[in-house]
Amino acid sequence: MPDPNGAGESGDTRYGQFPLRNHLGLDVSTTGQGTASASLTADDRHLNPNGVVHGAVLFAMVDTAMGAAAMSVVPEGSACASVEVHLRFLRPAMAGALSTDVVVDRAGRRIVHLSGRVHAADGGLVATATATFAVIAMPS
Repeated sequence: MPDPNGAGESGDTRYGQFPLRNHLGLDVSTTGQGTASASLTADDRHLNPNGVVHGAVLFAMVDTAMGAAAMSVVPEGSACASVEVHLRFLRPAMAGALSTDVVVDRAGRRIVHLSGRVHAADGGLVATATATFAVIAMPS
């Protein structure tokens, strides 16, 4: 069960709740150092006028999971920010359970490279993603 403060299974509290995450009903957890997952149950608020999950919802799910995974490998006192995210849609996502698993492919001092996959409840692959995140030293 997710920590109410936003910590994932690893206990990393550096990536917590924020309004968009709460609005989307997005459950995010770090599943180990350099890995994270996110899930949501898509309903009417997530659908576009064509009755499928809006691409921006899938993007937010992947980007948020990638942020959690990146935060699990950056030095304490640092933050991260998306530099670029590439999301390839493979099939429409319908209402129901959706999940993504992401992994850090390489973590450098200034850039973190990640990849992920989005699945529907039936296990079908909905989208794939790659991204780079910048490591940002936060002022003390």
